[in-house]
Amino acid sequence: MSENVYVAGASSRARTTKEYLEYLYPDIRVCSYVVSPGMTDNDDMTDGIPVMSITADAGLDTSAKVYLGMRGVNFAKLTKELTDIGFLPENVIPVSVELDTSLRNRYVRGKFEDAGRSFVKIDELGAALENGDATADACIYTASSVFDGKLSDPYEPLKEEKILQVGAALTADRLFSGVTTDDTGENISDMNRQFCELTGLYWIWKNAPEDIAGLVHYRRHFLLPPGWMGAFASGEADVILPVPLYVAPSLEENYRERHDPADWDIMMGYLEEYHPEERDTAKRFFAGGLYSPCNMLIARKAVLDDLCGFLFPVIFAAAEKIGTHDDKYQNRYPGFMSERLISYFFESRRDRYRIVYADKNFLN
Repeated sequence: MSENVYVAGASSRARTTKEYLEYLYPDIRVCSYVVSPGMTDNDDMTDGIPVMSITADAGLDTSAKVYLGMRGVNFAKLTKELTDIGFLPENVIPVSVELDTSLRNRYVRGKFEDAGRSFVKIDELGAALENGDATADACIYTASSVFDGKLSDPYEPLKEEKILQVGAALTADRLFSGVTTDDTGENISDMNRQFCELTGLYWIWKNAPEDIAGLVHYRRHFLLPPGWMGAFASGEADVILPVPLYVAPSLEENYRERHDPADWDIMMGYLEEYHPEERDTAKRFFAGGLYSPCNMLIARKAVLDDLCGFLFPVIFAAAEKIGTHDDKYQNRYPGFMSERLISYFFESRRDRYRIVYADKNFLN
């Protein structure tokens, strides 16, 4: 007998929560998305199920469970709205970072197994990590800017992490004396307002001397076990990527819903121009829903060079055609495109590179 539940929210996070729950728990059926009263920017139907307002006269089954599929900052508000109309507090379940991570890992592992593939996480490599500290030089560059907001969460950087000030060409200010900046050597630092952390990735590609190089963000870091470099030393890894995230209804349609769909068409046009042999493979990948987000990775430098040699010509060509958008968020389309392109690059070459995955944090 199936159990009807609700998911609070109707955005990408809520739709991801629905997918995880229904895949992992076949007896669960999400019967509706529910949203705060007065919200008017949602469709009446999403993913074939209704979007309903949290009101006493909406006909909601207040004995059912509700999973809060949105940012944690909204948990308290939605919990109050739900309990005010009769939902039991114990049935209002926040999809916290910890729960989302657990659901995501189980979902991805299951999907990989369904496809006859192995899902390898770096903290599962065991003996391969024992001699990690003896590995050749490695650096995980942390993209940071003088315009970043102040963090309230504590974080102790790994000894291999190093601040890379991005967008340094756009300001005379420096994060601290002697900081490494992305405006030295061959660089695109002055494009940072649009390319964001990609100016850091470009600088690493063209200038970083380490054998193993990575990119993370000042708010987002990989959660790596002690001796993580042993994954490279033992030959178990060529690249570390974030655990994939599911987005609905597909990578392509998710982009079209959240950004300018014309930009996607231009990007795909140039992908086909530069890599016509990959047209069908790319279309199949973008019709799926899993990708590694945030433009984060750690890779052997030769592998990173391969990636960037594929990625940047496509992004540059698309940006030359598209230009800029007035909306600051939408103007960052090169980064949204690159998340999908990086994931495609490694997925389409998984017989060439040994890929392992790691969880990541998000600092407030």
